Amino acid sequence: MTVSAIGAVVALGLATTTVVNVVASNAETSKIESYGQRVDVNGSKMNVLVTGSGLKDVVLLPGFGTSSPVLDFAPLVRDLAKDHRVIVVEPLGYGLSDGTDRERTTENIVQEVHSALQSLHVNRYILMGHSIAGIYGIDYVKRYPDEVSAFVGIDTSVPGQPGTDTQFPTGLMSAAKSLGLLRVITAIAFADDNNPAYSDYANDQMQMLTNRNSMSPTYLNEMEHIGSNFQRALGTGFPKDLPLLLFAVAENKQNPEWLELHRRQVASVTDGTVVPIPGEHYLHHTHAGEIADGVRAWEVGRG
Repeated sequence: MTVSAIGAVVALGLATTTVVNVVASNAETSKIESYGQRVDVNGSKMNVLVTGSGLKDVVLLPGFGTSSPVLDFAPLVRDLAKDHRVIVVEPLGYGLSDGTDRERTTENIVQEVHSALQSLHVNRYILMGHSIAGIYGIDYVKRYPDEVSAFVGIDTSVPGQPGTDTQFPTGLMSAAKSLGLLRVITAIAFADDNNPAYSDYANDQMQMLTNRNSMSPTYLNEMEHIGSNFQRALGTGFPKDLPLLLFAVAENKQNPEWLELHRRQVASVTDGTVVPIPGEHYLHHTHAGEIADGVRAWEVGRG
């Protein structure tokens, strides 16, 4: 096959995936079902789920780019909500929340999350987050120390961790979405995921929300700020008097110092605990019960 013929086949393929993506995106708009409630934040609507009851509130924040924090955290929420009131926040650009033109700095994201909680009169809570929420969480607890009673991390990011200076090709990523290539990749990823903790319905909804939210302008803007947000977090940590519980992947082959980074974090506070868990980064997908029970045992141990 000649080079020109190969080029023609590639062009035809991309034209096909582009058209399929547009048609499928339009069709999926009416298939995505609502959940939670939407609150006003700086002129935009942020989606939040409040469920369960108990003496303590737990506020859950997602890792970067989670398509639907409410659906993603569902196994953990079901368990925690047995004896806690759980509030899952979908930051702007996530889940069913609106997108935004505001720069995705740590400061803006933290202020928006706090504004949503204030709208719901959530005033005293355990802040619990996954992945990059570890960076946002440090800033959050320093801004609102009278509201956060403790921080719980699920394989959270740590200031100074390796790889945070990566330059992302956001232009190419945006093009991949427009050309329908992201939809193909997403379909393959979900087809390979057979986690019994998620129903077919939940997987279908998360897949459609991934197609909608991934590589959106809000998503790409946050991605562009990852390096600078980590840079501004260098040298920072949680307040010494804030109780800290960190669930962390026991063996991170890409970063052998991962567990030690978390141990250093808890060593810097008066009441800190690290719980190593064998598994992958999304520990709440596969160890939700272990995490919920770990939170309960920790609460009992602290009186």
